[in-house]
Amino acid sequence: MLGKTVTVIIDRTLGSSHPDHPDIIYPVNYGYIHGIIAPDGEEQDAYVLGINAPVDEFTGKVKAIIHRKNDVEDKWVVTPDEYLLLKEDVKKETHFQEQYFDIEIIMQ
Repeated sequence: MLGKTVTVIIDRTLGSSHPDHPDIIYPVNYGYIHGIIAPDGEEQDAYVLGINAPVDEFTGKVKAIIHRKNDVEDKWVVTPDEYLLLKEDVKKETHFQEQYFDIEIIMQ
């Protein structure tokens, strides 16, 4: 899936609270890819990085996959095509939620 163009439907906009843990505030837009089912039986989740304002949906490239070693699903990282993404950026920008998991960041 790395390098593919996808559209993310944003259901947790930048600045919003996690629905089950209101103390967790999303510093990035977060949502799902309609029609792609992840191993947890839900649509594939994705972080949108490189967009610094809340959006309802975003079309970009899958630049990284966050593999959760201690969970059943991975998270995709989607950015604008021209956005330069480093593993350190992925780790830093998703730490608010990924800190609770043993992760490996996969990039091309």
